[in-house]
Amino acid sequence: MGITKTEIFTDQQNQVATFAKAFGHPARVAILQHLYKINTCICGDLVEEIGLAQPTISQHLKELKNLGLIKGSIEGTSICYCIHPENWAKMKQVMNQFLDQDLEHKNNCC
Repeated sequence: MGITKTEIFTDQQNQVATFAKAFGHPARVAILQHLYKINTCICGDLVEEIGLAQPTISQHLKELKNLGLIKGSIEGTSICYCIHPENWAKMKQVMNQFLDQDLEHKNNCC
């Protein structure tokens, strides 16, 4: 695998790519939807809800946490996850700005 050379891209381009990773796998989308649906932290029931093995769910949770979209706290022997509201709002702002480019620049290409 080659070097990604992220330093040659703008901060916004890197942010969009980073946040887009969250939606790059349907399991992560399902996890985020479930966390919003239950509107509270969740510990072990994602395996049952999503239908994937626990190590797979854990890997997706780790990725979402690394992206900053969820946060976790230890409760006994479990880790409780929930949406990180400030980072979610930042992600929405960055992605909306990117997706709204068509509103700023109308062109009649092709």
